[in-house]
Amino acid sequence: MDVTQVTLGGSELLKIALLGVGGFLLAMLLTPLYTTAAYKLQLWKRPRTLSLMGTPATVFTKLHAEKHKRHIPTMAGVIFITAATILTLACNLELKETWLPLALFVAAAGVGLIDDILNIRSNGTGKAGLPSRLKLFLIALVAAGGGWYFYTKLGFDSTQLPGIHSASLYLGWLIIPLFVLVVVSTANAVNISDGLDGLAGGLTTIAFAVYTVIALIEQKYGIAGFCATIVGTLMAYTWFNVYPARFFMGDVGSFALGTALGVVAMFTDTVLLLPVIGAVFVAEAGSVILQVGSKKLRGGKKIFRVSPVHHHFEAIGWPETKVTMRFWVIGMVAGLVGLALFMMGRFA
Repeated sequence: MDVTQVTLGGSELLKIALLGVGGFLLAMLLTPLYTTAAYKLQLWKRPRTLSLMGTPATVFTKLHAEKHKRHIPTMAGVIFITAATILTLACNLELKETWLPLALFVAAAGVGLIDDILNIRSNGTGKAGLPSRLKLFLIALVAAGGGWYFYTKLGFDSTQLPGIHSASLYLGWLIIPLFVLVVVSTANAVNISDGLDGLAGGLTTIAFAVYTVIALIEQKYGIAGFCATIVGTLMAYTWFNVYPARFFMGDVGSFALGTALGVVAMFTDTVLLLPVIGAVFVAEAGSVILQVGSKKLRGGKKIFRVSPVHHHFEAIGWPETKVTMRFWVIGMVAGLVGLALFMMGRFA
């Protein structure tokens, strides 16, 4: 297929652009409502005091002791979730494209919301909310429901083979476990990456912007509009989340974003490109897996001073803002590489 054969209608482009702008403006309007409620209800983020292994998180506590001397609200993900949901329901709801991403976006947010509420109610005891295994199970349950609908109702049963235009691998019902794997992995990777001011917001903005372009090229205008809406709402969120953060998205935001990103990758049939576009998310999740594995297999020895890897760079002396901005740069480069690989495969 030649690039010149891809035509983008002016009306579709205008709608997608307006969804992005509308998402930004609506999220900006919702922000004062959230902040008023957050301070009134004292939705303060409780810093974790224990590592994944159950040992005291001494390095993490030392790195962020100064930050948590002030009260910082969490659960601000409700801003972009609410804005994106309203706009999608009002202007971009399509049964074949946007219903499923939106449904899983909101369902995963529900899991994160429960986790955040438990964290807030911990009153500084060091509890991190829901147990990790329970969170994993609940997100997997959400993904399984989505995978079933993806296969039985929308008729997806194959995946594109890399580098071979118009060639696909038939999976049948096995598309469901693939869907679950992609969604759960992405949801947890984005959740792990949400640890510095502006980091997860900026990285997910980049990833969804890339997928807006990919969906446009595939002429999946509903998905493109959904991604553009999230980009707009995330820009508004990140405006207030950059250092020093006025609030945090919480698990309600990170689980919703990661889940939606995984679903979009499935819809655009770019599962194998997702680790490239989201290379920073892969590195973040990988650093945690390596750290935990090293401690278990090597008698407590660590690979990183602290994980995820963004905290490791803080521990060796990088300022928080430098880590965030350099990870953004890496995210942009990874996004461009992923987009280039997509174009090469599609138009070869």
